[in-house]
Amino acid sequence: MSRAKLAIFGGLIILIGILLNSALFTVRQTEQVLVLQFGEHKRTIRDPGLHFKLPLVQNIKSYDRRVLSVDPNAEEMLLSDQKRIFVDAFARYKITDPLQFFQTVNDEGIFGNRFGNILTSTVKEFVAQRNLEDLLSEQRNDIMESIRDSVANDTQGFGIEVVDIRIGRSELPEGVTQTVYNRMVTERARQASLLRAEGEENARRIRAEADRQQVVIVAEAQREAQTLKGDGDATRNAILGESYGKDPDFFEFFRSLEAYKETFAREGTTMVLSPNSDFFKYFGNLEGGRDRVTGRGGE
Repeated sequence: MSRAKLAIFGGLIILIGILLNSALFTVRQTEQVLVLQFGEHKRTIRDPGLHFKLPLVQNIKSYDRRVLSVDPNAEEMLLSDQKRIFVDAFARYKITDPLQFFQTVNDEGIFGNRFGNILTSTVKEFVAQRNLEDLLSEQRNDIMESIRDSVANDTQGFGIEVVDIRIGRSELPEGVTQTVYNRMVTERARQASLLRAEGEENARRIRAEADRQQVVIVAEAQREAQTLKGDGDATRNAILGESYGKDPDFFEFFRSLEAYKETFAREGTTMVLSPNSDFFKYFGNLEGGRDRVTGRGGE
């Protein structure tokens, strides 16, 4: 074989290799690929592996299938109470329609800047309707949800899905931080004093009610005791009256015994009485006279 034929054959081999190299391409698992022919969309490939395109006349445009981030710089924003605050927000999104994305923004870098501007302006709009306490309280999540819905609505024509939007940090300018902190401390101290005063007032009211109930209960118990004592005395007097009617001497004897009991029950009591005192008339006389009740002489 002549050198000319060898050169032609070698050239064909090289050309075939170049054509095959430009015709075959690999799609990774994290990619989705558009096949374009002179800028016109021919097909979309999402399956990973080795694929074929027409060499020289077709080219490919690859986009990431993973969740992507947009993190614009922190911006100074105005709150509803006219305070200024630095807000750092970021977003996460996925390209769900690569053809629509290609037709509207084409490049991920260009879209990142555009999306960042949309995100910043939306955050400013919602922050301007809130005060600082809203951003630092549980309402923060509601604010982020509202921002996410608004941004998703503004970017629905780009072929993306807004996965999440977060407010990373929200800080007051350095000159305002100490003033706000002092005011918050004063407000917390005022609330604490108010709660303590309410607690002391409740305690006084509870103690007063307990004392009143105690007085009522004691008075009721005393009244009931007096009633029971009166009933007992009335019953006792009725019994004694009945006994007096049946046997006056025995009744007089019983009354004397009661007097003896009350007198001698007092510890340390000393009495000086004449032997002939009526107080001893039921003990019998001292010379062994007859007892006035039993009629028997003393021993």
